[in-house]
Amino acid sequence: MRDVIIIGAGVIGCATARELSRRKLDILVVDQASDVADGGCSKANTAIVHGGYDAKSGTLKAKYNVAGNAMFDAISQELEVPFERNGSLVVAFEGDDLSGLEELKARGETNGVPGLEILNQAALQAKEPNIGPTAVAALWVPTGGIVCPYELTVAYAENAAANGVQFQFDTAVDRLEAIPGGWRITTTSGETLEAKAIVNAAGCGSGRLNNMVSAHKLDILPRRGEYYMVDKTYSGTFHSAMFQLPSDKGKGILVARTVDGTLLLGPTAEDVDDPTDTRTTAEGLAKVLQFASRTWPNIPGRSFITTFAGIRPRPSDGDFRLGEAPDAPGFFNAAGIESPGLTAAPAIGVDLAGWVADYLKAEDNPSFQPKRTAIPKFRELSNEERAVLIAQDPAFGRIVCRCETVTEGEIREAIRRTPGARTLDGVKRRTRAGMGRCQAGFCSPRVVDILCEELGLQPTEITKFGGNSVLLTGPIGGEEAAQ
Repeated sequence: MRDVIIIGAGVIGCATARELSRRKLDILVVDQASDVADGGCSKANTAIVHGGYDAKSGTLKAKYNVAGNAMFDAISQELEVPFERNGSLVVAFEGDDLSGLEELKARGETNGVPGLEILNQAALQAKEPNIGPTAVAALWVPTGGIVCPYELTVAYAENAAANGVQFQFDTAVDRLEAIPGGWRITTTSGETLEAKAIVNAAGCGSGRLNNMVSAHKLDILPRRGEYYMVDKTYSGTFHSAMFQLPSDKGKGILVARTVDGTLLLGPTAEDVDDPTDTRTTAEGLAKVLQFASRTWPNIPGRSFITTFAGIRPRPSDGDFRLGEAPDAPGFFNAAGIESPGLTAAPAIGVDLAGWVADYLKAEDNPSFQPKRTAIPKFRELSNEERAVLIAQDPAFGRIVCRCETVTEGEIREAIRRTPGARTLDGVKRRTRAGMGRCQAGFCSPRVVDILCEELGLQPTEITKFGGNSVLLTGPIGGEEAAQ
């Protein structure tokens, strides 16, 4: 019997695992997907570190949003994750009720958000010259920022693994039941796993797991959000994350630069029945463009790289559900963690790990190492730094992804790490190989080759994101022709 099993390898599960590894505990993280940040909203969201003005005062959302935001400077340095505190603007347009900005400012101040300020039209245009002409005022949120959500999740997981946490993927929970001294998980493949404590960080599945063991039922509903991504050629269009003031027309659409220089437009918000329904639709994408054009007139449609959709686990009562279930000792929820879950993750991880450790009376781990070293990013290095890296490993001198200038050395290191990339998407999230303008049209064959070489697999065994997402079914003409 292990000490702790964490169900869910998204940003909440991995942050909790890393914080728990500060104690002397036997910890396992399981996920039904094939990689960290692969099965839920940690891989597809707005990548925003929210200031905390929006959440209803007195809620867990408000508390953990502000607390998590304040931790990002330190955590991004410890884990070597790119983070920029570029600020956020909530923009009001002609016809909007400007009192809404005052309400958000007052709420933010109640929540403890520092530095909030309302800008008039002249000040707004001075800060963001490319804002649409009908923008008349904005709430300035200086503590807002941007981060790469899946890179943060991978960094948490790598640091947790370096401190002794184990990971097990392709592991879906079928049943969860109390046993003497702890809990038993039965997977869909028939495997049984046991632990003294369970952390439920299963995203859209968190309600189902809670309802297996507790009479205090949770209703977690999947909500889909659709996005456009714009080429990094336009990265200088806006400096801040550009929100829109919610109105009777809707909550508005975000226009925001990512830490990698691309721009995101979105998301929509549509309740769906299936938590795996990540389709994009003509209607949803049209809505994104309709609203985003208020912020950014004449959006350059020829510079769209891709469209995508993410699923958020929306709690029916509107707030996070955190902590030990009152009628299930040793079962700890991190349920209904929708936006601002990414921002809240560092603070949730600390508190959740603390509660579990107290329950288990765990001792401190004196060998805990808080630092994680990132894979060198060839595209960001000076020529002198590149020369040194290539001298150490010539693979860093061979470009595989032209769009993002990703080298063979980066891809091989991403595969060799723990937990390492095992799929095309796993390599993409760790290195950006395939995230550029051609969307993997050029580099995929070479990435497949490298995965085969590193993992000892055949090309037909390589998948895009695990499961049945195979890329190749066999050589043209059959095996004899290939020979």
